[in-house]
Amino acid sequence: MKHLLLKLEPLIWLLFGQGILIGTLLLTGWVLVIGVLAPLGIVDLLDFEHAHAAAASGFGRLVLAALIILPLWKGAHHMRHVFIDMGGAARDATVAPLLYLIALVGSVAGLIAVIRL
Repeated sequence: MKHLLLKLEPLIWLLFGQGILIGTLLLTGWVLVIGVLAPLGIVDLLDFEHAHAAAASGFGRLVLAALIILPLWKGAHHMRHVFIDMGGAARDATVAPLLYLIALVGSVAGLIAVIRL
């Protein structure tokens, strides 16, 4: 199992890095719009019809998929390395596949939800 994880490590790092990028850029803007500007009445385009039309477009689906999938991989990778740092390196061959499987299942569920939108 450890050999497989070593082979998949570049892909996992790519997903991790993109999760950081998405989390830093897009989620920050989303929190600003939804959490600050909308309650203050500055942004008035957040009724259901506008939000659904934006999310159902091709670009909107791509953004939603990225907002759901990539932070899952970032979180799984962070949790794996926190586990290793806390002295769990001996059980990494068991924990790492479990965390990445959780990220994979969440990614598939998120992708299905975005496609069905």
